[in-house]
Amino acid sequence: MINRWLVFAACMFAGGGLGLWAASEHGLVAGLFAAAVAWLAIDSFYVSRLLRWLRGEQNNDTPAVIANAIPHIPGVWGETIDRVRRLLKDRDHQYWESQARLDEFLAAMQASPSGVVLLDAQGRIEWCNHIATQHFGFDVQRDMSQHIANLVREPAFNTYMSGNDFSRDVVIPGSFSTPARPVKLSVHAHAYGKGRKLLLSRDITAVELADAMRRDFVANVSHEIRTPLTVLSGFIETLQTLPLKEPERIRYLSLMAQQSLRMQTLVNDLLTLSRLEGSPFPEANGWMTTSALLAQCEQEVRALSQVLAPQGHRIEFDNGPACELAGVQAELYSAMSNLVANAIRYTPDTGLVRVSWKMLEDGRGEFKVKDSGPGIAPEHLPRLTERFYRIDRSRSRETGGTGLGLAIVKHVAQRHGAELHIESQLGQGSCFSIIFPAVRVRQL
Repeated sequence: MINRWLVFAACMFAGGGLGLWAASEHGLVAGLFAAAVAWLAIDSFYVSRLLRWLRGEQNNDTPAVIANAIPHIPGVWGETIDRVRRLLKDRDHQYWESQARLDEFLAAMQASPSGVVLLDAQGRIEWCNHIATQHFGFDVQRDMSQHIANLVREPAFNTYMSGNDFSRDVVIPGSFSTPARPVKLSVHAHAYGKGRKLLLSRDITAVELADAMRRDFVANVSHEIRTPLTVLSGFIETLQTLPLKEPERIRYLSLMAQQSLRMQTLVNDLLTLSRLEGSPFPEANGWMTTSALLAQCEQEVRALSQVLAPQGHRIEFDNGPACELAGVQAELYSAMSNLVANAIRYTPDTGLVRVSWKMLEDGRGEFKVKDSGPGIAPEHLPRLTERFYRIDRSRSRETGGTGLGLAIVKHVAQRHGAELHIESQLGQGSCFSIIFPAVRVRQL
């Protein structure tokens, strides 16, 4: 600042000296005035350059443009510009650091497996990640700044949000939920800031389905075991309390043995499922011939047909080309025999059951069981491999089914990298096939 006054004094001295030299005393005043005006004009020019630069910065020019437009001014205004430039540089650095941290935070929320929605104090959407758009059906371009209640109209959700009790979550249907394929969302709100809210959504369809399947499994196992136990306990009490003739006693013991075998079959199937789910996948190095597997199935199915159908079935086996399969023989036989046994159980007397093996053009192998039974309605097909799922419970019990056969087939197929295909139409029979990958099939 002292330098500024020294420059002003030097200008005045020079102007006064020139005026005094040119026009004596009258020139002194004119020279001083001219020097003051010149100094003020130069100073105003420097100030105007400084103001133009500051206005350009306020107009949100990029840092590169601002840096290139910095005027070079000597004196105190130059020092002012330098200090302002340093402040702006620090400000820009802090801004870009904050922006980078914000981008990283938003990227982390974008990568979250849960849906994330940020709401302002009025309940309008400020930001949401991709998962949230799938859960709620939002459109990022269209729905930003829209009120959440206008987009999610589920009554349970609106009651939850208006109640301001966010100690628990609320379960609502997802945007793509249908009666055939229900989708369940768990939504939990968290308050933060000044009235703002954070919504976290999670797809719990699989959890809900697993929980329902667990409840159904326990209920079905209890029911399947309780029925034969009731029969057994009733017959035992009868044998203990009533004097029976030999024919009656033999009949009762036969029925008891039948119910005991039913429970034993159920327990064995449950143990088989447990073993399949808990053991590692089999390696593709244990080979067995398909003709041997089909021969075992044929022997079993013909014996079962004689028991279930007094008039017999028409049973055809086509062993196809000589091949070998890689896997666990006991598991493969269990899967194949379950498919054949189901065909016999659900095909009426004199009906046709055709079992075949063939090689596909791409090197895969197909085991197929086709029957002329009553067929299966389309709504039952997706659930056939569920444990204890039955279309006709009474008929299954009459024919000795446990409701676990197709579940075992599905697990065996998965363990061997195979695919289970089911095709059926009401009144036109059913076709079950297991397609084995080429790495597990070789032709002899």
